[in-house]
Amino acid sequence: MASYYEQKWETMSRDEMRAHQDKLLAEQVRHVYANVAYYRDLMDGKGVKPGDIHGVDDLKLLPFISKDDLREAYPYGMLAVPLSDTVRVQSTSGTTGKRVVAFYTQEDIDLWDRCCARAIVAAGGSNKDVVHVSYGYGLFTGGPGLNGGSHLVGSLTLPMSSGNTERQIQFMTDLQSTILCCTPSYAAFLAETIHEMGLRGKIKLKAGIFGAEAWSEEMRRHIEQRLGIRAYDIYGLTEISGPGVSFECEEQTGMHVNEDHFIPEIINPITGEVLPDGEKGELVFTSISKKAFPLLRYRTRDICVLSRKACSCGRTLVKMAKPMGRSDDMLIIRGVNVFPSQIETVLINCGFEANYQLVVDRVNYSDTLEVRVELTPEMFSDEVRKLEMREREVVDKLKSMLGIAAKVTLVQPKSITRSEGKAVRVIDNRGGKL
Repeated sequence: MASYYEQKWETMSRDEMRAHQDKLLAEQVRHVYANVAYYRDLMDGKGVKPGDIHGVDDLKLLPFISKDDLREAYPYGMLAVPLSDTVRVQSTSGTTGKRVVAFYTQEDIDLWDRCCARAIVAAGGSNKDVVHVSYGYGLFTGGPGLNGGSHLVGSLTLPMSSGNTERQIQFMTDLQSTILCCTPSYAAFLAETIHEMGLRGKIKLKAGIFGAEAWSEEMRRHIEQRLGIRAYDIYGLTEISGPGVSFECEEQTGMHVNEDHFIPEIINPITGEVLPDGEKGELVFTSISKKAFPLLRYRTRDICVLSRKACSCGRTLVKMAKPMGRSDDMLIIRGVNVFPSQIETVLINCGFEANYQLVVDRVNYSDTLEVRVELTPEMFSDEVRKLEMREREVVDKLKSMLGIAAKVTLVQPKSITRSEGKAVRVIDNRGGKL
């Protein structure tokens, strides 16, 4: 069922939620227009005034914004309140360009804590649990978000941050952690290390809340089996607030969007046309209650679908499917769209663990894809003929999945660097090669 302190919002009727969204959206547009010159110029350029926006049906009149806009407005150009009213700043990693910074008032932090608390409760958490937070802290939103949510639920919170895996496992066993929060790739690494140390019987985890990177259903099942838990998805972006924009319930058939704070849309990523529920497209979010850094129609680049089918958990919040990947993570190889999660699915179904790396290059004017995948210790001891058969199986199944041929290289166990945060899956060497 819905959480004990947020049930009003999580089980609200569609008509009640729409009335709430209509009211807050109209107020938010007025707030942004009055206080953010960058966005006011975008609206004026489209001939849109705050009085034109009466509710959700008018969202389509507003301009989109993207990460490029946030970089152009860096650092204070999208701030909608006086700097003296803000209490925190968080930031993206900046791995693909200038960092994006997001500001928070205390009210914004409280809102974020509530959203993350809902995710913990949906995963079975309560004040009787020990929540082990292995997301990074500091500027990254993962650690602070789940930390605040855990406090609100009343759980004992272990603010472990990422790294120092042996210490993580020591605290996990000594303090009997019950809910693990981290990236799925780090959860897989922790599971691998726990088994190598012979400590599986001393781990009392019952659930994991994993996000910050794309992961497949096959990887979910792999982690659940290795750790003896239920693995729940959580979604968020620094630009919108951080983790907790949406979360998975016990049904595990998509993530409930916290619609009292965020309005989701699915659009055609090329034309910008709004698509109906059930159609695959790019996810767009509008923040209707955040005050310091409220983004209207922010293009996430994540590809997924929305569904309003009734959920057995009792929540009426719309669900978003697990994103199949980000449009900016998507590789285009010889004209074919390739997502790392597709390759992960094939590898796990072929009996490998989720330790792999994709190397893309351009040779003689043609793109090449190499999939480097680690052997397990058991596989490494197999005879050459068996290894060749495994390699051929992966080559064939990748071609069937992707529609293009890929070179598969089986490498020794532990030869691919493990990640204690977001996994580095892709090495694209093409650059400006023609």
